[in-house]
Amino acid sequence: MSDPQNSLAALADWLGESGPRPRTATEFVEARLRQAILSGKLAPGTALRQEELATLFGVSRMPVREALRQLEAQALVDFEPHKGAVVTEISAADAADNYAIRRALEPAALALSIPSLTDSDFERAEDLLSELDGEADQARLGDLNRRFHLCLYGAAGHPKFLALVATQLAAGDRYLRFHLAARGRDHMAQDEHRALLAAARARDVETAQAVLRRHLDVAAASIARFFAERR
Repeated sequence: MSDPQNSLAALADWLGESGPRPRTATEFVEARLRQAILSGKLAPGTALRQEELATLFGVSRMPVREALRQLEAQALVDFEPHKGAVVTEISAADAADNYAIRRALEPAALALSIPSLTDSDFERAEDLLSELDGEADQARLGDLNRRFHLCLYGAAGHPKFLALVATQLAAGDRYLRFHLAARGRDHMAQDEHRALLAAARARDVETAQAVLRRHLDVAAASIARFFAERR
């Protein structure tokens, strides 16, 4: 892993080799920082100070501020109290832990929930999938994805258990957004979501659980592969 203290200096050297400049200053800064974070050129924990970045990119602070907010929506940047923007601390091990916990909890929640789901629940889940199809904002994608899954788990009837499931789904949102930033919007796995909904609507618990496990396994393998390639 690279040293956060040297990351911005290395970024300055790399900028001249990173291809044509996008149309606007915000697009320019966001695209270059995203590439640097995903490639590992900017180490986790690196402080991204607006004044330094504005000087480095030759722009005002306003497009830098907007670019950092866009990167926050992609789970590539965190805003920490008294510190400001930093490159997110995300690792293959953390992602693997999250998916392992979700694989243990969510199929159980789904099995408990399916017998009690109503037509209204299925219609709401269908509406959420339609919103996912048309949504471009990655922060919003993560929220819609979480709501879709919880819609199918919500009739499980065990509030403390569901709270635990919801906590892990919320934690997984950053990995989903990081995954989409790295792999692209087409990796939203909507076909798997629709197969999951169809099995739940048919009250086929065994098939629904199998689809869900496969869905989580594919996502876990994809982000693990990304980290392996980056190393």
